[in-house]
Amino acid sequence: MGLISGTLLLPLAPVQGVVWIADRLTDAAEAELYDPAVVRARLAALNRALDDGEIGSEQFEREEERLLDLLERRPPGAGGRP
Repeated sequence: MGLISGTLLLPLAPVQGVVWIADRLTDAAEAELYDPAVVRARLAALNRALDDGEIGSEQFEREEERLLDLLERRPPGAGGRP
């Protein structure tokens, strides 16, 4: 980057830093969201909640379907076919 363009873009440095941090947070959130171990743990907790009577069968089925969909999907940007 040249001296002139570096000087002109210097006021944008804080914005670029915020964008970089937002990208890292998004990557971390997606990694956790699609991590099979995390999803399986959430499924186990969901089953325990149903067994303990904390949730009804309708709520269990909705949440179970959502979690199973997460297990089947690839995270965005993972490449390959879904």
